[in-house]
Amino acid sequence: MATIEEERPGVYQAQEIAHAICFLCGLVLLLLGFLRLGWLIEFIPYPPINAFVTAASITIISTQLPTCLGIKGINTREAPYRVYINTLKGLPNAQLDAAIGISSIILLFAIQNFCSKMEVRQPKKKRMWGMISSLRLTFTVLLYTFISWLVHRTTVAGHEKFRIVGHIEKGFSHASVPVMDIGLFGLVSKDLPAIVIILIVEHIAIAKNFGRQYGYTVVPSQEILAQGFANLLSPFVGGYVCTGSFGASAVLTKAGVKTPLAGLFSAMVLVLALYALTAVFYFIPNAALAGLIIHATWNLVTPPHKLYKFWQYSPFEFGIWVIGVVLAIFTDLETSIYVGIALSFALLLIRMARTQGKSQGQAKVTRMIHHSKHTAHTIGENSPFPSHTSLATTTEELTRNVYLPLHGDKAHNPRITVEPAHSGVFIYRFAESFNYINQAHQIDYLLSHIYAHTRRTVEDDGVPVKDRLWSDAPPPPARRCDEDDTQKPVLRAVVLDFSTVNVIDITSVQGLIDLRSTLDRYAAPSIVEWHFAGVHNRWTRRALATAGFGRPSAKNAAAFAAWCPTYAVSPVSSAEGAEKRSASVGDGIVLNEEISNKTSTVLHPDSGEVKDPFRTPSSVDEESGAVVKTEERRRMEAVYAVDRPFFHIDLTDAVGAAVRDARRREYMEGGRRTEHPNLTLRGEV
Repeated sequence: MATIEEERPGVYQAQEIAHAICFLCGLVLLLLGFLRLGWLIEFIPYPPINAFVTAASITIISTQLPTCLGIKGINTREAPYRVYINTLKGLPNAQLDAAIGISSIILLFAIQNFCSKMEVRQPKKKRMWGMISSLRLTFTVLLYTFISWLVHRTTVAGHEKFRIVGHIEKGFSHASVPVMDIGLFGLVSKDLPAIVIILIVEHIAIAKNFGRQYGYTVVPSQEILAQGFANLLSPFVGGYVCTGSFGASAVLTKAGVKTPLAGLFSAMVLVLALYALTAVFYFIPNAALAGLIIHATWNLVTPPHKLYKFWQYSPFEFGIWVIGVVLAIFTDLETSIYVGIALSFALLLIRMARTQGKSQGQAKVTRMIHHSKHTAHTIGENSPFPSHTSLATTTEELTRNVYLPLHGDKAHNPRITVEPAHSGVFIYRFAESFNYINQAHQIDYLLSHIYAHTRRTVEDDGVPVKDRLWSDAPPPPARRCDEDDTQKPVLRAVVLDFSTVNVIDITSVQGLIDLRSTLDRYAAPSIVEWHFAGVHNRWTRRALATAGFGRPSAKNAAAFAAWCPTYAVSPVSSAEGAEKRSASVGDGIVLNEEISNKTSTVLHPDSGEVKDPFRTPSSVDEESGAVVKTEERRRMEAVYAVDRPFFHIDLTDAVGAAVRDARRREYMEGGRRTEHPNLTLRGEV
């Protein structure tokens, strides 16, 4: 505003400039509200907002403290720390106002605490005590107004013993149609973005703070829309740029307001006061009003126990909170909110860029069910479980493989044995996401981890030194090979757990392609299988499939011959008549067998016969102790497309397929094996 007055002296009045800024802000806010762009405010995290609320409370208290103590000559527009220092310096000059201000604050807190204790002691009268507590603000204002009237009813204006509100001009004396000058709009438009951002941030910060306290949801687009209408109409009644009132909102909540309808009553009271009650408000002590505002905003300051929780939740974000509050105290609120948001974005980018996945290992776990004496009545007399001991079930059905981090920080019991799923098979789980910001860091970690735990398939790849890239180190001489390296396995497969990855970008896909090329050269002449678990987003699957992932490579005929596809299938409907199904047999050949529509099979509990997943039992022979099944043929179909068998439904399927193929290749290559290569896992077809 001062800049415009300097550029165009005498052309525009300060009131006209304020009205122009307010009108343009209203138009912009209306546009944002109608376009439903309130979701943009979700980019602002909680710590800067909470820091802003605390800093605003401290700032408001600093502006009211001199009035509360009756100290004159203090510029409350300065930084809060200067206001507090000047207030302390001016304590010897405190007036009678201090008695009113301090006593009003003590009275308000005393009524609040007394009513809170009575609500606990007399729960049946909780509503009554809550009503009394909500009326404490009104009672305090009326009490001190009455005292002020008794003191000043015969006092000449200008000789009051303590400061009072004094004369209030009736009605809306400045209401008029604002000046609509295109030139003026052009001059103020350069400051418009910063003003709009501050308006939205402050308003939503206040709204979310109260919404969080009282358990209701704030819709940002609606708030912005209401704010836009308010600023658009404000110039017509002589107002200027407005946003959510922190002090007024705090006062309303302390008064027990529950719905937005309170705004209508506040407006009606304001209009009534401007036209009929200015004589009554004349005697309200300024110190009492200042004490009321201090009381209302004091409880909005974040308490120490909550700050300690912030420190436990995230020390870095706690640091951002501290920086935001300190900046607000020593500079202003605008700088605080801007720096807080910028630091939060920087922290987010650093976390995304330096997020660290984990190489996973395999461990066996067994479910344990514990029944104590206290839970015996919930089990029942016919329960197969004892009610006085702990039951450890060690059957195969309750024992399963889980995948836990092999290295680095471990959240599980360190005494638990975690081993690689199979030699040469590496499992990697993305910690948060996989995008262009962190792909280089994650790929570097994965590549270095594989290099550290594997060896080349062929030490001498036959590439002469003169033809080798400068970054590709030549293979070491045979006599210098470390004995530990010879014991390392060759690389067989890489299993990537995509359960935490929703979308993938071009940079990330290209990073995987480059990593695949590097590992193919490292493992040549063998090939590396790439298995993906939990890729449920269709666009991510499409991107990976376009890059050549999801199916085996045919570069090596022997390795391709060792591959046997695995699919996750699920029943879709009953099949009519005889159907064919595929079954994997011991010699690795896939056969087709005719299945009749209905058959009866007797399965003894100890026979060890594998249940057919394509059939459903319908009866049980309880006398013979055997399970008699009348089975009906069910149609099974693949959950995902069969042309991408390396996209698995979960990590268990992915690791199972990778380990089985690795064993088959070891068997066909003549390497050491522990099981038959055609061993299949449950659920494989």
